[in-house]
Amino acid sequence: MRALVKTAPGAGLTLTDVPEPICGPGEVKIRILRTGICGTDLHIMRWDDWAAGNIAAPLIPGHEFYGEVVEVGEQVCDVAIGDRVSGEGHIVCGTCRNCRAGRRQMCIRTVGLGLHRDGAFAEFLTLPASNVWVHQGDIAPELGAIFDPLGNAVHTALAFPLVGEDVLVSGCGPIGLMSIAIARHVGARFIAATDVSAQRLALAQGLGADAVVNVAERRIRDAQSELGMREGFDIGFEMSGAPTALPEMLENLNHGGRVAMLGLPSSDFAVDWGKVVTHMLTLKGIYGREMFETWNAMAAMLQTSAELRERISSVIAEVRPAREWESAFAAAGAASTGKIILDWTEL
Repeated sequence: MRALVKTAPGAGLTLTDVPEPICGPGEVKIRILRTGICGTDLHIMRWDDWAAGNIAAPLIPGHEFYGEVVEVGEQVCDVAIGDRVSGEGHIVCGTCRNCRAGRRQMCIRTVGLGLHRDGAFAEFLTLPASNVWVHQGDIAPELGAIFDPLGNAVHTALAFPLVGEDVLVSGCGPIGLMSIAIARHVGARFIAATDVSAQRLALAQGLGADAVVNVAERRIRDAQSELGMREGFDIGFEMSGAPTALPEMLENLNHGGRVAMLGLPSSDFAVDWGKVVTHMLTLKGIYGREMFETWNAMAAMLQTSAELRERISSVIAEVRPAREWESAFAAAGAASTGKIILDWTEL
């Protein structure tokens, strides 16, 4: 089969022929139709310090996908040949304390698809059946391909009650943009979004943001004035990982404010912990999706709201043939657009 492979340590990927994966007991084999390009994939392609410290080559990256089941192994239930599926990319041990308590998203031995085992940038993928999400009813392949990052957005947005609350979103990458749509759908009052890209801030407004702030030019407090807010924001979604984002977010939270943190900082930065204590703030780390409550929640919201489906789909900027992966990665790496999707039926 054709696959996009990190053949050895160093920058770049190679579209080449590799053996098809073998479907073992408890697994399914999936013909990949679409994949999303994630920031993690960009790290792997560029081979930055994070990739060099966490990835072992050779490896097929990719963990955001939509495909069709073509084979099921022994002992597989509830997944059938012909099913259209996406997948949970965190493969857990099943025996640690968290797994046994039903907190699989907190497994201490998690194996990442496209990180620690071959992933979805290929014509075929094998995955444990317990990680497969079967789509009910018709869903556009491109939308199915972004269920993984949509799950990150839903997990972040639903970390705290949102109805009637004022929400600040820092970072309007694809996941940040989707979190805006979820907050609007759930019932937030005011939503303000920050970024340094004018294009992404424009997308944020289309997804439901009431105010946007280019933090290279002005401050978040300006958005509070525009919205007529008398107090600070109630909820923060920190989606950027930028070292200045969380400190400024904390400056603009109401007392008792709560922050869900998804963005991964590339280095340490200072936080005013005195403010966290005296303002009684809550910071909660978010990683991946709750298994599988997040999946149920996002599927239900998309099923029952055409407006939400339209908003989430608008995050997809472009679909390119997999053979044009280089230009697709360049577009994704520009950090000024929405989600870039690869079409694996066009090799």
